[in-house]
Formats: sequence, structure tokens, C-alpha cells
Amino acid sequence: MRRRFAPSSRRAAGVALLAAAFAAAVPAQERLKVYVSADMEGVAGVVTADQLGPPGFEYERFRGFMTDEVLAAIEGARAAGATEFLVSDSHGNGENLLIERFPKDVQIVRSWPRPLAMMQGIDGSFGAVLFVGYHASTTNPEGVRAHTMSSAHLADLKLNGVSMPEAGLNAAIAGQFGVPVAMISGDDAIVKEAQALLGPIVGAVVKWNYGFHSARTLTPQAACDAIREASRRAIAERKSRKPFTVTTPVTLDLRFKNYRPGVPSDRRTHRRPRDPVPRQGHGRGQPVPRVRRRVRAGPRAVNEIRTPRERRKRRSR
Repeated sequence: MRRRFAPSSRRAAGVALLAAAFAAAVPAQERLKVYVSADMEGVAGVVTADQLGPPGFEYERFRGFMTDEVLAAIEGARAAGATEFLVSDSHGNGENLLIERFPKDVQIVRSWPRPLAMMQGIDGSFGAVLFVGYHASTTNPEGVRAHTMSSAHLADLKLNGVSMPEAGLNAAIAGQFGVPVAMISGDDAIVKEAQALLGPIVGAVVKWNYGFHSARTLTPQAACDAIREASRRAIAERKSRKPFTVTTPVTLDLRFKNYRPGVPSDRRTHRRPRDPVPRQGHGRGQPVPRVRRRVRAGPRAVNEIRTPRERRKRRSR
């Protein structure tokens, strides 16, 4: 007995056969995971603490600009074939990115502590690393807000005798898992420093430094355009990048900043003349805040700083 099919059934069967043939002819999209480590000092427009933390009057706006730059990096990488993303919020308290603005398929590492710090979550399943919003090292005489890990405490960080920016330290962590760094964005100083250390990775310069607290900068929209294109090119060229590796055994050298309390002799300047030891502060050209000395006054300890006038007045009592 011959079965007769309705025309609609024949059409549905034909569509199904065509879809199956097309699926067999076109290979499945290659799975490509990309790790994005995001800092804030290298974001376009950032020049002082006013943009970098909750006390700053511009911080809320610049959280948005930081988020925009990370999203631009993701868009560029996706255009080049990336399929999965893990983003590390690696500035300050680790709670800067506006997570509600990210696509559903993006995951975000937030807050501290983290065993791998700015690279928490990296492993050998990733195909490339993107650095967004990075800054120069503390040993670099140029660069906006240049420091390494701690601007308050560290004067240098070396791996096997080589001074490292945070980009170098984080690239070495990625290299331990065989993952190369493909792109970095930030000011001109860190792009130059990273390329000298890591090789010809793609760089997106979003500002040009004049000093520790000044720069000529792109607008946020122009910066996002530059980062998007750099990310697309970096992922497209990722197979030409090699992981940054450090030979073992690894020697880590840390040099700490030496802070000397100010001992004022002048009420107006709060400086002692002809001080033979230069004082260091939070960043270049920043004086150390007044530090109160502990002195003994009878049976109780009190904190105070006395000017010459105050000492004379006390002796006259």
C-alpha cells in the first residue's frame, strides 16, 4: 500500500533534509575562550584619584567608562571569533564594573582575596588574554598613575632580576598556563613598556602622558573604538603570539618605599629646611602627610607635634 503525504509534509521534510545537509557541510564554530583583565588607571580620561575610587567626585562616571572599554574589547574579540569570556575586575576594591551591562554569556571575577590576583580564573582552556585599562610600572619615569601592585608600599618588583609592570607579572601567570597576551590598552607609556617586555602585542593607546597626574586623552567613545579594533585584530592574530614564560627557579625581589615622617619647624610650610633625606609620597611629587610623633608627657603617652613657638611656650609655663 502506497502512502500519500500532504504537500505541507513534503515541504517540511525537504527543509529538514536541506538543514541537515547544510549542518554537515559547515563545521561547528570553534570554541574560543578569552580572558579579560581590567584595571582603571589606564582608562581614557583618568588622571587623578578623583576618578579612581568612591571618594572621588568623578568615580561613578568613570566606572561607566571603564565598563564601556571592557565591553568594547569583548565586542572586538567576538567579531574575531571569540565565544566565551571571563572578566577580572582588578582595580581597587574589585567592585568597579557595572555588571548589569554585560551580556549573559560573560562571567566576572569580583573583589578580594584571590589566589591569582588580577588573573584569577585563568587556566589552559583560554586562547588569549586581553589587558584593558592598564598602567606603567613604578620604575617607569613616565606614565599616568604609574605603580606596581601597591603605589603606597612598593618601589620595585622584579622577576629573575627584571623589573615588572603589572602587565608583566600577569602575563607570566597566564604564561604558566600556556596562554598568550594578545592586547593591552592604556596610556602610551604602558603600551610601549608592555611591547618591549612581551613582544609585538597589539596596543590601544587611549591617552598620552604628560606626568604622573596629567595627560592628553581620547574621548571615551573614541577610546572604545580604538580598543574594539585592537581587540578584533589581536584575536584574529592570536596564533602568532607566544606565552610569556619565566625560567625556573623564579626569584622574586621586592623593594619597599621608605617613608620618613615630616618634622615641621615652620607652621606655614610644615617642612624642616635642609633635610638631607628626600621624602617620598603617594606618587611622584607628593609630599608625605604630617605624621604625629608619640612623645611621653608625664605618666601618659600623647600624640602631638610642637613647633618652636609651642616649645618655648611650654618651657615658660
